[in-house]
Amino acid sequence: MTIRFGHAARWALIGGLACVTVAAFGYVGGWLAPHRLTPQRLVDTFEDNAGLHPGYRRNHAKGVCVAGWFEGNGAAGAYSTAAVFARGRTPVVGRFALPGGNPYAADGSVPIRSMALRFNLPDGGQWRTGMNAMPVFPVSTPQAFYEQARAARPDPATGKPDPARLAAFFAAHPETAAFRAWVKQARPSASYATERYDSINAFYLVDAQGQQRAVRWAMVPQAADAGPGPAGDPDYLARDLQQRLAVGPQRWNLRITFAAPGDPVDDAARPWPSDRRTVDAGTLVIDRMQPQDSGPCRDINYDPTVLPEGIAPSADPLLAARSAAYADSYLRRTAEEAHLPGAARPVPEATR
Repeated sequence: MTIRFGHAARWALIGGLACVTVAAFGYVGGWLAPHRLTPQRLVDTFEDNAGLHPGYRRNHAKGVCVAGWFEGNGAAGAYSTAAVFARGRTPVVGRFALPGGNPYAADGSVPIRSMALRFNLPDGGQWRTGMNAMPVFPVSTPQAFYEQARAARPDPATGKPDPARLAAFFAAHPETAAFRAWVKQARPSASYATERYDSINAFYLVDAQGQQRAVRWAMVPQAADAGPGPAGDPDYLARDLQQRLAVGPQRWNLRITFAAPGDPVDDAARPWPSDRRTVDAGTLVIDRMQPQDSGPCRDINYDPTVLPEGIAPSADPLLAARSAAYADSYLRRTAEEAHLPGAARPVPEATR
């Protein structure tokens, strides 16, 4: 299936993708005082753009639960004391999803897929990570993300973002250039199993001597590229994954990339050169899936700052923002699931 876009449609696609990719939004103390940017304001913006869907995540609303294990090979043990990098098996509960707040979105509506994982370490610790099938984030700060989400709000008359408003946003934010160059070539894939999922944000591995090394990581698929998704089927991703798992487990290699001196560690909008040193730390194995409304991933908040000893967050402001906004989204949807009074926020007028 080949998708062609006109100029206006391309702006709409870019704006929509930028709006719903990694949920990098949250609390930024004092940046906008006295009208401070808070996790509530940012999550409200997601609801304003996609509509209110009680009980669902405010971003990455459509997805499936998966489970399996990570088989560490010991190769990253010299750089981190985290138990997950030792030789051996670590249980994993994960989730595949589409970006965006609409749980009924068609699988082919965006070319980005996400993978979230919780590693249950043998020492009682946890590692939670949220990754996306794109190499770079569009903006560098929560404030820019908030402005971008507002620029991408659907026009009530068309149901789509205003191309002129999006063009003005991108013109004012040259840091979006790397993302825009990528998204022009991106196409919706036919399978969760054939995607590469990148951390995008940087972290630090901490070794036994306390030395820190800046890294980004990616889950690199062992399955071959499945090509574009089929036309006319809005839910092909879950069906494809179910068929693949019926044949056998699906696997990814955890590839850790080390920053070189001068590489931007605290800016997710700036890619690192492709020649940076990498280490293959082991294999992720997914062998089963469950519906998201009843599976084990349902009640997990995949906060990327929940880290074990041996992994530390960078100073990227998007990390703290993601953590705060994920918490706000989690409280909203779990309150709605419990039918607590006042839990559901009214549907914004523009999205009714």
